[in-house]
Amino acid sequence: MEEQITDYLHFLTIERGLSQNTRKSYERDLERYLTFLKEQKVTEWQAVDRFIVVQFLQLLQEEGKAAATITRMVTSLRRFHQFLRQERFTDHDPMQHIDSPKKVQKLPDTLSLSEVEKLIETPDTKEILGIRDRAILEVMYATGLRVSELIGLKLNDLHLSMGLLQTLGKGDKERIVPLGDMAIQWIECYLDEARPLLTAKHPEEVHLFVNNHGLGLSRQGIWKNLKALVRKAGIHKNVTPHTLRHSFATHLLENGADLRTVQELLGHADISTTQIYTHITKKRMTEVYKQHFPRA
Repeated sequence: MEEQITDYLHFLTIERGLSQNTRKSYERDLERYLTFLKEQKVTEWQAVDRFIVVQFLQLLQEEGKAAATITRMVTSLRRFHQFLRQERFTDHDPMQHIDSPKKVQKLPDTLSLSEVEKLIETPDTKEILGIRDRAILEVMYATGLRVSELIGLKLNDLHLSMGLLQTLGKGDKERIVPLGDMAIQWIECYLDEARPLLTAKHPEEVHLFVNNHGLGLSRQGIWKNLKALVRKAGIHKNVTPHTLRHSFATHLLENGADLRTVQELLGHADISTTQIYTHITKKRMTEVYKQHFPRA
């Protein structure tokens, strides 16, 4: 049974082009599933039926797993059993009549435009690292990049004369993202005044944003710097790199951008992922209405 899981994980990486993190997520789910099946003395995939799967999902519920976790597990099992049937390891699909639990949709935190401006203006641009941090914040808000995409940016990904940058998103899918004038201005300032000094000992470093040792910034480095800047700005919200991504999308929609364009800019494979932002803008519209309409 382990062999079919290994085959499936190879399929996800090679055929589907999924990222390492997504593949790991599937691997964890299937290992947990296999452990349960072995406890039930199930020794082959052909023996798995709907009732065994229901038992497994009930166990997860009894363990207090969140609805989102169980929903993700159902998705993992559904795709895996489809694979088993397609590859003729089994002649049936036990997931056929199993529904996902209703997922409570949590709206992501966002910053107001004034909070974004306050945060972006917080770094001390008289300092080398302040110039770098200002450029990072400008790029994050101007593009909505994921933190993994931001730290992966290389010098040759920039096309400043055209006002564009290219990035590799989930599943190594490349996309082109426009840059605003302010982001371009601060990238140029960083490239001229800060990066050459930071990379003096590592002139061969190809990553755009580097730490004080002149090497590519890590995910943890971005988080740590952002937390410090949020505190310094006096913003009392739980701000993560993803908060700027959410704010980017929300502000675009609030100012009239269409959902399909926002989907392209964020690099979402499915527009249903982008639709969560319509709930945020509706919520914001209701708040504004109640606040400003005299008979609300």
